[in-house]
Amino acid sequence: MTDLPLLRCFVDGQWVETHHRFPNINPVNGQLIGRVCEADAATVSRAVEAANRAAQGPWRTLTVQERSALLHRIADGIEQRFEDFVAAEVLDTGRPVHQARSLDVARGIANFRSFADLIKTSSSELYESALPDGAKMLNYVCRKPLGTIGIISPWNLPLLLLTWKVAPALAMGNCVVAKPSEETPSSATLLAEVIQAAGLPHGVFNLVHGFGPGSAGEHLSTNPHIDAITFTGESRTGSTIMKAAAEGVKEVSFELGGKNAAVVFADADFDAAVAGVMRSSFTNSGQVCLCTERVYIERAIFDRFVEELKRRCEALVVGRPEDPDVDMGPLISLEHRSKVLSYYQLAREEGAAILCGGDAPVFGDERDQGAYVQPTIMAGLPDTARCMREEIFGPVCHVAPFDTEEEVVARVNDSAYGLAASIWTTQLGRAHRVASQIHTGIVWVNAWFARDLRTPFGGTKMSGIGREGGRYSLDFYSEISTVSIRI
Repeated sequence: MTDLPLLRCFVDGQWVETHHRFPNINPVNGQLIGRVCEADAATVSRAVEAANRAAQGPWRTLTVQERSALLHRIADGIEQRFEDFVAAEVLDTGRPVHQARSLDVARGIANFRSFADLIKTSSSELYESALPDGAKMLNYVCRKPLGTIGIISPWNLPLLLLTWKVAPALAMGNCVVAKPSEETPSSATLLAEVIQAAGLPHGVFNLVHGFGPGSAGEHLSTNPHIDAITFTGESRTGSTIMKAAAEGVKEVSFELGGKNAAVVFADADFDAAVAGVMRSSFTNSGQVCLCTERVYIERAIFDRFVEELKRRCEALVVGRPEDPDVDMGPLISLEHRSKVLSYYQLAREEGAAILCGGDAPVFGDERDQGAYVQPTIMAGLPDTARCMREEIFGPVCHVAPFDTEEEVVARVNDSAYGLAASIWTTQLGRAHRVASQIHTGIVWVNAWFARDLRTPFGGTKMSGIGREGGRYSLDFYSEISTVSIRI
């Protein structure tokens, strides 16, 4: 037990141990892999105070070019410790090693480099206007740091989503207090090590570990000295944080849940569409906020499409993350496994036909103590069923036929969520027409999970508020003012 690693908080440039620790559990086999120092209210307050001091210190005087260089130094530091980050992501989440290498860690590096370059090329609006007395005014937009940003990030893509927020916040000259998910503390701790080595002033980046209610998350979101809060996670948690932020009228940006749909038209490239739906339904064991849980297929190809989707689903390899041919690892925890399995049971009670999967796999080894579930395809539910309305967040999709564009657009939009959708068609006019009618933050056509980091990202309805990415991140992480000069 004493040989297990202890992950500490990072406050004001120092590593901090706290009295209360919580276990870090490997979802592959349920074994204890370390302990984590939980930040109490006093530790979080110290982190916020340190960030506020740093916001008024030398950090605020750095030029754009100097901040850009520091962000590139952080990206280089992650790259130099690439395999350490891969190991941390795999140990905490159980995701396949090849995914951690190609997606999670690579995207973490890209986030820092993208925003480091963006701030050097961003421009501001400038307008010339005439006054009644004949004089002129030059009016231009000025962006200044907001101050201290509270960042609460989730467990499903730990490094990717943490750096997606930390990078633009630092790029715009803010200071940060970050709280990663209690389920995935390892890569965030490594990031703090890299940032420390990069030479940022003390207090610019702080890391506090812990849970939500009654713990570090609540202490951070209710702290009156935070200037803005950005959160990715469940809609219910976002609502709670918004209530806390409302007390101080703080800036907020939330990326919340989704009940995302895919629409497959009969004219689609069949193989590409099947492969795309497979990827969008089962990547990361379905634990991506953008994953597809509702698949609508034009009736003319419905039976053929479902047959091929089922065949490929049954061929997915569920196993250990280090296995070279593995397609899917476990869910994040036994608790989440219980939630997903309860939805599988609910689907049966609601009258669904389980076409494949629908249970937990049996391995006959230590993995039976892990958080695995089978990839699952179901059919036969009405759009009003709970399993069609509520986010399951597991490797599952429901398939249903449709007949007309108007019908499928109405069914896709009939959701409390509005995060993402994908359309599969070879007709250009149809692609533009249908995409423009779908009420989600992003619509992919013949693609999924492909992002240009310069474009806005966020959801509508219960899927979130605000937009990040590109200049939208620069705006959110800035105090925006207009300077008007009489000339």
